[in-house]
Amino acid sequence: MQSKLLFARLAHGARNARTRLHPSGAMKGQRFFSATTNSGTSFTMRTALLVLGSSLIGGSVGFSLANRDHKSPSESLAVKSIQYGSTEDFAKAIEELRRAFPNEDTVSTDPDDLYYHGFSMNDHHPATQHSVIVYPTSTDDVVQIVKTATKYRMPIVAYGGATSLEGQFRGHSGGGICVDMSQMNRILEINEADSDMVCQPGVGWVEINDTLREKGIPLFFPIDRKMQIDPAPTATLGGMISNGCSGTNAVRYGTSKGEWFLNITAVLPSGQVIKTRRRSRKSSAGFDVTKLFIGAEGTLGIITEVTIRLTPVLPTTVAVVHFPDVRHATEAVRDVMNKGVGIQCVELLDDVFMSALNKFGQSGRTWPHKDTLFFKIQGHSKESLAESGNVIQAIAEQHGGFGFQLAKNEQEADDLWLDRKNAHYSGLALVPGSRSIATDVCVPVSRLPDLVFETKKDLSTIGIVAPIVGHVGDGNFHAQLLVKSDSDMEIAKEAVARMVLRAIAMDGTCTGEHGVGIGKKQYLVEELGSGTVELMKTIKRAIDPLGLFNPGKLYPDSKPQ
Repeated sequence: MQSKLLFARLAHGARNARTRLHPSGAMKGQRFFSATTNSGTSFTMRTALLVLGSSLIGGSVGFSLANRDHKSPSESLAVKSIQYGSTEDFAKAIEELRRAFPNEDTVSTDPDDLYYHGFSMNDHHPATQHSVIVYPTSTDDVVQIVKTATKYRMPIVAYGGATSLEGQFRGHSGGGICVDMSQMNRILEINEADSDMVCQPGVGWVEINDTLREKGIPLFFPIDRKMQIDPAPTATLGGMISNGCSGTNAVRYGTSKGEWFLNITAVLPSGQVIKTRRRSRKSSAGFDVTKLFIGAEGTLGIITEVTIRLTPVLPTTVAVVHFPDVRHATEAVRDVMNKGVGIQCVELLDDVFMSALNKFGQSGRTWPHKDTLFFKIQGHSKESLAESGNVIQAIAEQHGGFGFQLAKNEQEADDLWLDRKNAHYSGLALVPGSRSIATDVCVPVSRLPDLVFETKKDLSTIGIVAPIVGHVGDGNFHAQLLVKSDSDMEIAKEAVARMVLRAIAMDGTCTGEHGVGIGKKQYLVEELGSGTVELMKTIKRAIDPLGLFNPGKLYPDSKPQ
């Protein structure tokens, strides 16, 4: 199994390496003006009427399909109410795709490719393979794929950077089309004066910031994506939008559900292409259609272009301080945040993680085995950074904090933060051969001390190593449950369920940034209420009446567990 996975990854990497050159011959990132930016945005009255008409027809069809067997609303998205094509239909669809895309690298049924796209080492969910992988390079390509999927009633799943943690890109059990967006990886425009950028969905956030740095543009994109408990350098814009992601910078810059995505171009299940709004910084024209797709996990449309906001790069430094327990640490965070100092990130590593950092052997220092806060401080000058550091130190000491360190220079700041970034792999080293179940609860910041303290007490009784790390400035934390056997897995799942219900009882959420996928959908009714969940299903039925887009994800099953 391991050798097969390695071969698949190498094959996938080779495919990406072959396509680093654009069709024009320019290297990735060198073309900044889109031929499609203006082509789909001239809406005439006739177009508007067609859009409205198709929406009403789609809604009517969706309603009739959902209710044809007189099911109750909670059963309306049950799997048995959706009819997919047969094996013969899927074979015809694949042949049609091969005719539409004659390039041998565009349509793949290679077993290793199928395995790679239906499995992830980053989560514990079972692998489910797709029937075929297609690599589009344009919006028109995606339209063709969607029309073929509709013709043959074939499920269709978009695939981005493969850093999702809740099985969002798993295949459907009956097979389907996986649309790998990795070849739609061009930066189309950089509008420095407007602090925004237009990209295809396969562009990664790391690549965006690297490109801006190389061009000497003092801006960056602050919505970093998470993999387990550390930002994933391979996360791409399409997946980040679809999963409603955020990361360590959320305490200062918010999440993807803020205003960082100005507009998107998407292909709907009908094959229609829409652009959600213009590029202006703000708009009151109708409701915010862009946000309809943020967190929808590819169930409503496939994103093919996006305009993102950028923000100025400011000087930063790093501070570290230790505490006697997690309650004191999280209470200190609450008070620091209420002082309004320039905090870009604040991360908690518990005593188990700090011990792991020492054992991992990558740190240049030996840490005390104590619950620890890592602050990334932001300001316009050295003086403002030092002043913020003084405020943090004073508040930390009021809560029993000790060993406060403020980086003396940029290199020391990078070294301190590197230890935070190494936390995930340090944790895995605690139990060789283990797999990690990542959790993602989030609560109002005032309830975080109670949640972390109670969760840590609970985890100490289950016999599984489970270090805790958190983006505690916004009430979000992760426990990394390290399992080696089926019995460990069952114990861990029960602990995760208790953790989630504990967070929801504190007016929190089952997922702060990882999304729902197949791993958290059973908690949505408890968290959002049956009315809100049914509204989500109604929107899904209206836009995707055939239920082809990423089936089995996000929406709770008919009988929530």
